[in-house]
Amino acid sequence: MRHPSRRAHAAALLVLAALLHGCAGAPSQQDTKAPPPVVETQQPDPGVSLALPPSAYRAQFNAAEQALAGFDWMQASLALEALPATALDADDTAYLHYLRARIAWVRGTRDSALDELQQARAASANPALIYRSRTFAFYMFSLRGEHIRAAQEATQLLQLVPEAQRADWKRHAWRELNRADTGALRAALEQDADTAWLAWLQLALDCREPDPAAAVDAWLARHAQHPAANPLPGGLHYLQPAASGPRRTALLLPLSGRLAPAGRAVLDGYLAAHYAAAGRGDATAELLVFDLGSQSADGAYQAAVSQGASMVIGPLSKESVAQLAARERRPVPVLALNRLDGPAPPAAGSALVQLALAPEDEAATLAQQAYGDGGRLAMIIRPQGAWGEKVERALRERWRDLGGRVVSAATYGEREDYSRGVKGALGVSASEQRARQVRDMLATNIEFTPRRREDPDVVFLLSADGAEARSIKPLLAFHYAGGLPVYALSSVYSGVPDARNRDLDGLHLVETPWLLGASPELRVAIAAGATGSASYTRLNALGVDAYLLGSQFARLRAGPDALLRGTTGLLDMDPQLRIHRELSPATFDKGEIRPL
Repeated sequence: MRHPSRRAHAAALLVLAALLHGCAGAPSQQDTKAPPPVVETQQPDPGVSLALPPSAYRAQFNAAEQALAGFDWMQASLALEALPATALDADDTAYLHYLRARIAWVRGTRDSALDELQQARAASANPALIYRSRTFAFYMFSLRGEHIRAAQEATQLLQLVPEAQRADWKRHAWRELNRADTGALRAALEQDADTAWLAWLQLALDCREPDPAAAVDAWLARHAQHPAANPLPGGLHYLQPAASGPRRTALLLPLSGRLAPAGRAVLDGYLAAHYAAAGRGDATAELLVFDLGSQSADGAYQAAVSQGASMVIGPLSKESVAQLAARERRPVPVLALNRLDGPAPPAAGSALVQLALAPEDEAATLAQQAYGDGGRLAMIIRPQGAWGEKVERALRERWRDLGGRVVSAATYGEREDYSRGVKGALGVSASEQRARQVRDMLATNIEFTPRRREDPDVVFLLSADGAEARSIKPLLAFHYAGGLPVYALSSVYSGVPDARNRDLDGLHLVETPWLLGASPELRVAIAAGATGSASYTRLNALGVDAYLLGSQFARLRAGPDALLRGTTGLLDMDPQLRIHRELSPATFDKGEIRPL
């Protein structure tokens, strides 16, 4: 694993701080008169070596490692077959089981991987082998969706790794805790007695309080010596207190014209979050609203700055975002609600951060979910056109990085193409062609049952809407692939209950937390407003997250460490200041969407 140098990391954070200075408040101050801190023992031992112990079989082990680096489990297995059946010492036995666990994982046999890993841990207490076993366990639990177990592995690794790796493992631990649902965190809190681990769990819960800044301050007063305390993870050291002074925020949205329904939905979500915060007693910004249906984004931005806005949220269309990205100067930061296809050109002044409902984020999350469930050989079915091509490209990239392979792919256009596309991807057409050739050779009408190719073990159905998915999923069963797990994007669910979705029962998808039950009070408030925007429900969620990021914009100064639980997904930021979303796993059951 490569790690950036501390100097490069510090330089990147300085650049971020400069870019985000327009809305960057100081970190919240801690209460020095709080109760005495708890002293945790979860501290790393600086004297531990992670170098592998000597072995007479280093060549065989290295050959297996090299094969696994290329996801070649067969070659790795052959390398290990050269080892003697007996006479391995404890360290070699542990290393053997560790490599067998990785082989099983690459093959997609998840339970065997866990069994081998447990045997590796039982065989040796060598720190280097424990480090490798825990690292692999973290990776495996994370992809399997066992986030509490993954986080616990990461916190244990903090005690083993050298200083250069601790920031990475703190980030990994914190992400897994944020991926876990609240019920799982509370259950874990009741099942363990390790004070350091319990403090991690409590910090994750405290961040979900209505006033997280106060809760985190109280946690820090109790746990000042905790490994998570200095610095706090996720950009929490930049968390703004609920009583911070009001600011003036400008919203640049299309409220008339073709995009008015979308703009209104975003505005309704933003206002629902804004007034909910005011109802809790939080200080809220004065709002300036500009209709981009009647003026350019650039003109609205200039007007917002001249009227004293300290932050601009919007615009919504990609073309309008490009206008602001092309400015030579940006006096105040922008949280754009769409994503440019390429990097934003450099500009003097404040940042342009991009938050979007990008399907590429969904495709990456979907690949992780399917791989964690055991899929390795994928079939992709997608609509023709630029949208389908873009989503497939993002899916393939993440799938390849994980170690999966795409063994077949098909596109479809009009409805009559659905069956032809599915048959082509499954190889059924080729099977039928072979049967015709045999009939012609034998000059007899032999009985024949066409079969799908045996390669795929998972199907990615990248349909643009529910109607397409409902038409195509039954065709998989018709063409002898009904037993394959099928994964789809959130686009297959309109956000409105529909009895026809029974045809999608058993389908796996990724969905926004908003549509899986997050923030019910905000959804009720939007529905009660009777604006009609509830039919654009994911755009409501985008507005809610625009408020979240706008009110906690300073947290983005943490750069890659910044992490926020949003209603559109788990939010982080890349070096190009693009917000990425990790969505939640879900399925259809009796026609209704349910979280997994």
